[in-house]
Amino acid sequence: MLIRVVLLTVVFVCIVRSNELIAQDIHFSQIEYAPLNLNPGLSGAHSVIQTNINYRSQWSSVTTAFNTIGVSIDGRLNETSTNKKGIIAAGLNLFSDASGTNSVSTTKVNLNLAYHLLVNSNSKIGLGLYSGFGQRSIGISNAQWGSQYLNGSYDSNYGTAEAIQNNQFIYFDAGAGAVYTYNSSDRYINQNKQRMLNAGLAVYHVNRPIYSFINANNEQLQMRWSGFINGVIEVQNSKGALAPGLYWNKQGPSSQIMYGSYFRISMVEASKYTGRIKAFIYHIGLFHRWNDAIIIKNILEWHTLSVGFSYDVNVSSLSRSSNLRGGFELFLKYALQSKHISRSRIN
Repeated sequence: MLIRVVLLTVVFVCIVRSNELIAQDIHFSQIEYAPLNLNPGLSGAHSVIQTNINYRSQWSSVTTAFNTIGVSIDGRLNETSTNKKGIIAAGLNLFSDASGTNSVSTTKVNLNLAYHLLVNSNSKIGLGLYSGFGQRSIGISNAQWGSQYLNGSYDSNYGTAEAIQNNQFIYFDAGAGAVYTYNSSDRYINQNKQRMLNAGLAVYHVNRPIYSFINANNEQLQMRWSGFINGVIEVQNSKGALAPGLYWNKQGPSSQIMYGSYFRISMVEASKYTGRIKAFIYHIGLFHRWNDAIIIKNILEWHTLSVGFSYDVNVSSLSRSSNLRGGFELFLKYALQSKHISRSRIN
């Protein structure tokens, strides 16, 4: 299994590597905990019901902070059905993003629908679709334009030639994604006796919505391709496991790649039969976003709840202005696992 993960990762890097730049869409450093922004096919993929709350703030050391908050909930609709051949799931994903002095903000609400085919006791293949609406707005009261500078000095009395006709607009959005999951874990034996592989590819904004404040029909939101491979590999004769991951986004001419690994330590094993003792797991991770940042991640997981914190250490050319300070993130997750996990062996 380890060889399979390594080979798939190498192939994936060879396919997607290009001139990595920051994409236009929002991004989370803890993207695996904002699953519906990663792939709509992840609805219902790993939990009976799952809720994620994410918050990110960045570039406060350079300019007015860029702040993003996201909330998602997804779950299985036929969990109680017996002898089912697949999992039907739905999800709701929303986020609000405000950036810069001029408060360019985006708010989106998406509905997801997914189906996961149970290939065998360890594997499933899923397909997810999403559609929804977004609102984009800009506050221009604090805007400063190039035509308002004379000999290097700013004067608000100078007029501007900017043709902003709409300071807000609404657009329709849609996309799709596919995921594959392999999981050999049996939580009733040992939580670290686990080998898991998860991979997916998705496309967002397939309808290319108009994305302009000046009614320019040729300014469309570029499609975003999102791919990932992650997994869990047990460390023999220990309470630890490795959880490597590779995440790639490409939107128009821009692309982004992030890779690294968590080290997961089982601090407290869950009781095997009574369920009175709940599992307590600590994750520490080190990731790299190409040409941008080193990311330090920490997660505490107790039973159905997880809380995480990450910090981006900026190492790009902007580090001269940012003093290495990129951004920080927080997330809170609730995930209810299947009561039938020992039978199905798929979570």
